[in-house]
Amino acid sequence: QVLSDVFNAPVYTIDTANSACLGSAYRAIHGLVAETNVSLADVVKLAPEPRLAVTPTAGAEELYRPLLKRYAELEQKVIYSPASSC
Repeated sequence: QVLSDVFNAPVYTIDTANSACLGSAYRAIHGLVAETNVSLADVVKLAPEPRLAVTPTAGAEELYRPLLKRYAELEQKVIYSPASSC
């Protein structure tokens, strides 16, 4: 629910073991067939059907939008600051 609220997007899940590795596996398959001009979208069509798990909570975007903006600003500051200034 938290991911859905923070990013104001529905979250889908798939019923498969080791789903954390699934994206890497599909990219690997895509790499293996890259010379045949098969698109990643075509490779991913082999994936199990996703199921809607949660949708954003009404009003959560108002809370998280300024926090996401602040997080992005802090991230940029860390990325572009010289190491000596830390």
